[in-house]
Amino acid sequence: MLRHLSAIHVPFRLKRPFRISRGIKSVSDTIFVEIRDGNDIGRGESVPYARYNETIDGVLAQIDSARGEIEAGADRERLLEIMPPGAARNAIDCALWDLEAKQTGLSVTERIGWEKLKPVSTAITVSLDIPENMAAAAQQLKDVPLLKIKVDASNPIDAVRAVRAVAPNPRIIVDPNESWSIEQLALWQQQLVDLRVDLLEQPLPAENDAELEGFEALIPLAADESGHVADDLAQLARRYDYVNIKLDKTGGLTTALAMLEAAEREGLGLMVGCMVSSSLSIAPAMVIAQRCAFVDLDGPTWLMDDLKNGVIENCGTMTPPAPGFWG
Repeated sequence: MLRHLSAIHVPFRLKRPFRISRGIKSVSDTIFVEIRDGNDIGRGESVPYARYNETIDGVLAQIDSARGEIEAGADRERLLEIMPPGAARNAIDCALWDLEAKQTGLSVTERIGWEKLKPVSTAITVSLDIPENMAAAAQQLKDVPLLKIKVDASNPIDAVRAVRAVAPNPRIIVDPNESWSIEQLALWQQQLVDLRVDLLEQPLPAENDAELEGFEALIPLAADESGHVADDLAQLARRYDYVNIKLDKTGGLTTALAMLEAAEREGLGLMVGCMVSSSLSIAPAMVIAQRCAFVDLDGPTWLMDDLKNGVIENCGTMTPPAPGFWG
């Protein structure tokens, strides 16, 4: 019997608007993939991202273009040959991992030789707003171990200072989402040090990365939009201290694992991130999280309703999904 692949658009309404430097969203538009093989079903999810010129229709069309090979039995290695990195390949790759787990009776971590998934501390995001509103949001999060503060180039220090005033204890990641210049980075970095910021994520537009070579950073820098696959890492290691591995960028868990190993060889610190998504996106990312110094997997906490039996976040600790949910 041939496999059957299905892919649909599944929107999730958010509890509140999610703002970053390049826009605002009130709905998370995900792509849900199922691969059925006899009585076994593998599931995967991805989130098309406009930053990479992805659309819902475009990702669905990409998935449909691979349908024939997937239904004929293509494995994850073949998938790397027929699809480029991105959201479409991620959803299929994760569905194949899940299907293999169902068919073999071995969990994903057992198959890669790792221990069972453990809970991790995840960043909880304070989205971009006026400093007073960001402080009000952070007040509710003052006891979590790690905060991620979304900023732009308008008044980032005021925003971070407002959050730090009400949340003196958490570690902090600041994420400008490519909105700063090298001059602004130089101007603001000492103030970020004074505010005890632990990590600065993708301050410059990815196309301006070369400006970071030779720059004397006072605070560790993490590449996000600049780092997609393992081939990017040798160059990134000259400019950044950490790389943020996201499965929607790498095109699935298969290449995320390869990127993790390559980053460790290059001496780059590890971070794992996500889009605003359901637990079906977070479950495979939890595998990568086991090896990361910084974890940012709070996507499902923004949803009005997550999938049943998914991950559970409690005061900044993320617990893996229930057995049988994925992988």
